[in-house]
Amino acid sequence: MQIHNLQQANSILNRYLAEIRDVEIQNDLLRFRKNMERISEILAYEISKSFDYETEIIQTPLGVSNINLPKDKLVIASILRAGLVMHNGFLNRFDRAENAFVSAYREETKDHSVKIKVEYKACPDLTAKTLLIVDPMLATGQSMALVYKSLLANGTPKKIIIASTIATPQALSYLETVLPATTSIWTAAIDPELNDKSYIIPGLGDAGDLAYGKKL
Repeated sequence: MQIHNLQQANSILNRYLAEIRDVEIQNDLLRFRKNMERISEILAYEISKSFDYETEIIQTPLGVSNINLPKDKLVIASILRAGLVMHNGFLNRFDRAENAFVSAYREETKDHSVKIKVEYKACPDLTAKTLLIVDPMLATGQSMALVYKSLLANGTPKKIIIASTIATPQALSYLETVLPATTSIWTAAIDPELNDKSYIIPGLGDAGDLAYGKKL
C-alpha cells in the first residue's frame, strides 16, 4: 500500500489546514466548507499525477497540439455526510467522473462499544474503473473498510484510491491489512492519536458538524 502525506512538503495547503483546525475560524461554516474544498482540489491535483495517460492530437485554430490526457475511468465515492464537504472539490478537478454515495455512521451500543453501520448506497458499475473513495477523517479506518466492501457489490475496480484530510497511523495500519496491496492513500495530514471516543487528536472535531451544523 502506498501512503502519500502531502504535509511532508510545505505549500499553501498548510494555510487551509490551519484554518480548518482553528477553533475560532471553525465558527464560520461557509469558510470551513470552502477550505475543505480547496484541500480537496489540491489532493485531486496530486492524485491526478498517478493516473494513466495517452497522447491525443488536439486541433487548434492554427495547427495541432499533442497533449497527454488522463484515460482513467473515474468514480468518486463519498461517505455521507462528511464526505460531501470534499466531494465538490474533487468534482471541480475531475469533472468527467462518475459519482457514488454511501452512508456510514458510528453507533454506540449498550456496552459503550462503537459499531459502524453502512446503509444507503448509490453507485454506478465499478468494473475496471478507478475508484476514488473520499472521507475527511480516517480515524480507525473501519468505516472506510466497510464502505469499500459494500461498493464491491457493484463490480471490481481496476485501481483503488483513498483520499482524506486527516488520517491516523492506526487507520493506515488497519487499512493496510484489509484493503488490496495496490491501494494508494492520499492525505493532507497524519495526526498521532485517537481519544477514547475515536476522535483524532489534535484533529479538528466533527467534520460533518463543522460543515453542515450539529446533529442531534
